[in-house]
Amino acid sequence: MMDELELLKKDWQKKDEHLPKLSYDEIHTMIWKKSSSIVKWIFYISIIEFIIPHLLYLAPSMRNSSLDMYSNLGLSKVVLVVSIVQYLVVFYFIYQFYKRYREISVLDSAKKLTSKILRTRKTVKHYVIFSLSMVLLTFAIMVVGIYFSDNVVEALNLDGNIEDMSMERMKFMIMAVFAVVGIVVTALFGGIYFLLYGLLTRKLRKNFRELQKLEV
Repeated sequence: MMDELELLKKDWQKKDEHLPKLSYDEIHTMIWKKSSSIVKWIFYISIIEFIIPHLLYLAPSMRNSSLDMYSNLGLSKVVLVVSIVQYLVVFYFIYQFYKRYREISVLDSAKKLTSKILRTRKTVKHYVIFSLSMVLLTFAIMVVGIYFSDNVVEALNLDGNIEDMSMERMKFMIMAVFAVVGIVVTALFGGIYFLLYGLLTRKLRKNFRELQKLEV
Protein backbone atom coordinates (compact mmCIF):
# COMPACT_ATOMS: atom_id res chain seq x y z
CA MET A 1 0.00 0.00 0.00
CA MET A 2 1.20 3.50 -0.81
CA ASP A 3 2.48 5.52 2.11
CA GLU A 4 -0.02 8.07 3.47
CA LEU A 5 2.52 10.84 3.04
CA GLU A 6 2.99 9.92 -0.61
CA LEU A 7 -0.76 10.14 -1.19
CA LEU A 8 -0.94 13.54 0.43
CA LYS A 9 2.05 14.77 -1.52
CA LYS A 10 0.52 13.62 -4.81
CA ASP A 11 -2.73 15.41 -3.93
CA TRP A 12 -0.75 18.54 -3.16
CA GLN A 13 1.07 18.40 -6.47
CA LYS A 14 -1.98 17.75 -8.65
CA LYS A 15 -3.45 20.68 -10.50
CA ASP A 16 -6.94 19.34 -11.06
CA GLU A 17 -9.44 21.73 -9.57
CA HIS A 18 -11.77 19.03 -8.32
CA LEU A 19 -9.11 17.62 -5.95
CA PRO A 20 -8.40 19.23 -2.56
CA LYS A 21 -5.08 21.07 -2.40
CA LEU A 22 -2.76 20.67 0.56
CA SER A 23 -0.68 23.62 1.62
CA TYR A 24 3.06 23.67 2.24
CA ASP A 25 2.40 23.85 5.99
CA GLU A 26 0.14 20.78 5.92
CA ILE A 27 2.75 18.70 4.10
CA HIS A 28 5.46 19.97 6.45
CA THR A 29 3.35 19.09 9.49
CA MET A 30 2.79 15.57 8.18
CA ILE A 31 6.53 15.03 7.69
CA TRP A 32 7.23 16.49 11.13
CA LYS A 33 4.81 14.10 12.81
CA LYS A 34 6.33 11.09 11.06
CA SER A 35 9.89 12.20 11.90
CA SER A 36 8.99 12.89 15.52
CA SER A 37 7.45 9.42 15.85
CA ILE A 38 10.54 7.77 14.34
CA VAL A 39 12.93 9.58 16.69
CA LYS A 40 10.71 8.64 19.63
CA TRP A 41 10.95 4.97 18.66
CA ILE A 42 14.73 5.24 18.36
CA PHE A 43 14.76 6.59 21.91
CA TYR A 44 12.51 3.80 23.21
CA ILE A 45 14.49 1.04 21.47
CA SER A 46 17.78 2.32 22.88
CA ILE A 47 16.33 2.16 26.41
CA ILE A 48 14.93 -1.35 25.88
CA GLU A 49 18.24 -2.47 24.41
CA PHE A 50 20.02 -1.19 27.52
CA ILE A 51 17.58 -2.69 30.03
CA ILE A 52 17.06 -6.23 28.67
CA PRO A 53 20.69 -7.48 29.02
CA HIS A 54 20.81 -6.12 32.57
CA LEU A 55 17.60 -7.91 33.50
CA LEU A 56 19.15 -11.16 32.26
CA TYR A 57 22.32 -10.36 34.19
CA LEU A 58 20.30 -10.22 37.41
CA ALA A 59 20.05 -14.02 37.31
CA PRO A 60 22.40 -15.15 40.14
CA SER A 61 23.96 -18.01 38.16
CA MET A 62 24.79 -15.81 35.18
CA ARG A 63 26.10 -12.94 37.30
CA ASN A 64 28.28 -15.15 39.50
CA SER A 65 29.62 -17.10 36.53
CA SER A 66 30.66 -13.93 34.71
CA LEU A 67 32.24 -12.37 37.79
CA ASP A 68 34.18 -15.54 38.59
CA MET A 69 35.47 -15.84 35.03
CA TYR A 70 36.70 -12.24 34.94
CA SER A 71 38.26 -12.63 38.36
CA ASN A 72 40.05 -15.88 37.46
CA LEU A 73 41.46 -14.29 34.30
CA GLY A 74 42.60 -11.22 36.24
CA LEU A 75 40.27 -8.97 34.25
CA SER A 76 38.07 -7.61 37.05
CA LYS A 77 39.59 -4.12 37.10
CA VAL A 78 39.75 -3.86 33.32
CA VAL A 79 36.14 -4.97 32.92
CA LEU A 80 35.07 -2.53 35.66
CA VAL A 81 36.74 0.42 33.89
CA VAL A 82 35.32 -0.61 30.49
CA SER A 83 31.84 -1.03 32.00
CA ILE A 84 31.92 2.43 33.58
CA VAL A 85 32.99 4.01 30.29
CA GLN A 86 30.33 2.04 28.43
CA TYR A 87 27.56 3.13 30.81
CA LEU A 88 28.58 6.77 30.56
CA VAL A 89 28.64 6.69 26.76
CA VAL A 90 25.36 4.75 26.47
CA PHE A 91 23.62 7.19 28.83
CA TYR A 92 25.02 10.03 26.73
CA PHE A 93 23.54 8.54 23.54
CA ILE A 94 20.17 7.88 25.20
CA TYR A 95 20.13 11.49 26.34
CA GLN A 96 20.99 12.62 22.80
CA PHE A 97 18.11 10.58 21.35
CA TYR A 98 15.75 12.11 23.89
CA LYS A 99 17.12 15.56 23.13
CA ARG A 100 16.65 15.05 19.38
CA TYR A 101 13.06 13.99 19.99
CA ARG A 102 12.37 17.07 22.08
CA GLU A 103 14.06 19.34 19.56
CA ILE A 104 11.78 18.44 16.68
CA SER A 105 9.07 21.08 16.83
CA VAL A 106 6.11 21.67 14.56
CA LEU A 107 7.03 25.34 14.50
CA ASP A 108 10.42 24.67 12.91
CA SER A 109 11.06 25.56 9.33
CA ALA A 110 11.74 22.79 6.82
CA LYS A 111 15.40 23.82 6.82
CA LYS A 112 15.70 23.39 10.60
CA LEU A 113 13.82 20.10 10.53
CA THR A 114 16.11 18.69 7.82
CA SER A 115 19.12 19.71 9.90
CA LYS A 116 17.75 17.88 12.97
CA ILE A 117 16.95 14.79 10.93
CA LEU A 118 20.55 14.72 9.67
CA ARG A 119 21.87 15.12 13.22
CA THR A 120 19.66 12.26 14.44
CA ARG A 121 20.89 9.94 11.67
CA LYS A 122 24.50 10.76 12.52
CA THR A 123 23.86 10.13 16.22
CA VAL A 124 22.28 6.74 15.45
CA LYS A 125 25.23 5.84 13.21
CA HIS A 126 27.74 6.71 15.94
CA TYR A 127 25.72 4.79 18.53
CA VAL A 128 25.64 1.64 16.39
CA ILE A 129 29.39 1.86 15.72
CA PHE A 130 30.08 2.31 19.45
CA SER A 131 27.79 -0.57 20.48
CA LEU A 132 29.34 -3.00 17.99
CA SER A 133 32.82 -1.87 19.00
CA MET A 134 32.03 -2.62 22.64
CA VAL A 135 30.84 -6.14 21.76
CA LEU A 136 34.05 -6.79 19.84
CA LEU A 137 36.17 -5.19 22.59
CA THR A 138 34.63 -7.48 25.22
CA PHE A 139 35.75 -10.58 23.33
CA ALA A 140 39.14 -9.02 22.59
CA ILE A 141 39.67 -8.47 26.34
CA MET A 142 38.79 -12.11 26.94
CA VAL A 143 41.30 -13.25 24.32
CA VAL A 144 44.05 -11.13 25.93
CA GLY A 145 43.09 -12.40 29.39
CA ILE A 146 43.34 -16.01 28.22
CA TYR A 147 46.73 -15.36 26.63
CA PHE A 148 48.20 -14.04 29.90
CA SER A 149 46.41 -16.55 32.15
CA ASP A 150 48.60 -19.06 33.97
CA ASN A 151 45.86 -21.67 34.24
CA VAL A 152 43.19 -21.40 31.56
CA VAL A 153 41.52 -24.67 32.55
CA GLU A 154 40.80 -23.51 36.08
CA ALA A 155 40.04 -19.93 35.06
CA LEU A 156 37.35 -20.95 32.59
CA ASN A 157 36.18 -24.07 34.47
CA LEU A 158 37.02 -26.29 31.51
CA ASP A 159 36.91 -30.08 31.38
CA GLY A 160 40.03 -31.46 33.03
CA ASN A 161 40.47 -34.01 30.21
CA ILE A 162 41.95 -31.35 27.96
CA GLU A 163 44.90 -30.93 30.32
CA ASP A 164 46.72 -33.57 28.25
CA MET A 165 47.05 -30.89 25.57
CA SER A 166 50.04 -28.53 25.74
CA MET A 167 49.31 -25.17 27.38
CA GLU A 168 50.31 -23.16 24.32
CA ARG A 169 48.15 -25.21 21.98
CA MET A 170 45.22 -25.08 24.37
CA LYS A 171 45.51 -21.32 24.73
CA PHE A 172 45.67 -20.89 20.98
CA MET A 173 42.57 -22.99 20.44
CA ILE A 174 40.55 -21.23 23.15
CA MET A 175 41.68 -17.80 21.91
CA ALA A 176 40.70 -18.78 18.38
CA VAL A 177 37.25 -19.91 19.57
CA PHE A 178 36.65 -16.65 21.46
CA ALA A 179 37.86 -14.62 18.47
CA VAL A 180 35.53 -16.42 16.06
CA VAL A 181 32.59 -16.24 18.47
CA GLY A 182 33.30 -12.54 18.98
CA ILE A 183 33.19 -11.86 15.22
CA VAL A 184 30.00 -13.92 14.80
CA VAL A 185 28.24 -12.24 17.74
CA THR A 186 29.29 -8.78 16.50
CA ALA A 187 27.97 -9.62 13.03
CA LEU A 188 24.72 -10.90 14.58
CA PHE A 189 24.25 -7.70 16.57
CA GLY A 190 25.14 -5.73 13.45
CA GLY A 191 22.30 -7.47 11.62
CA ILE A 192 19.87 -6.69 14.44
CA TYR A 193 20.95 -3.05 14.49
CA PHE A 194 20.56 -2.91 10.72
CA LEU A 195 16.99 -4.20 10.97
CA LEU A 196 15.96 -1.93 13.84
CA TYR A 197 17.90 1.29 13.54
CA GLY A 198 18.55 0.90 9.82
CA LEU A 199 14.84 0.74 9.05
CA LEU A 200 14.13 3.81 11.16
CA THR A 201 17.01 5.87 9.76
CA ARG A 202 15.97 4.98 6.20
CA LYS A 203 12.55 6.43 6.97
CA LEU A 204 14.23 9.55 8.34
CA ARG A 205 16.28 9.83 5.16
CA LYS A 206 13.10 9.56 3.11
CA ASN A 207 11.52 12.36 5.16
CA PHE A 208 14.67 14.41 4.68
CA ARG A 209 14.37 14.08 0.91
CA GLU A 210 10.71 15.04 1.03
CA LEU A 211 11.58 18.18 2.95
CA GLN A 212 14.24 19.05 0.41
CA LYS A 213 11.63 18.81 -2.34
CA LEU A 214 9.37 21.18 -0.42
CA GLU A 215 12.17 23.71 -0.30
CA VAL A 216 12.57 23.66 -4.08
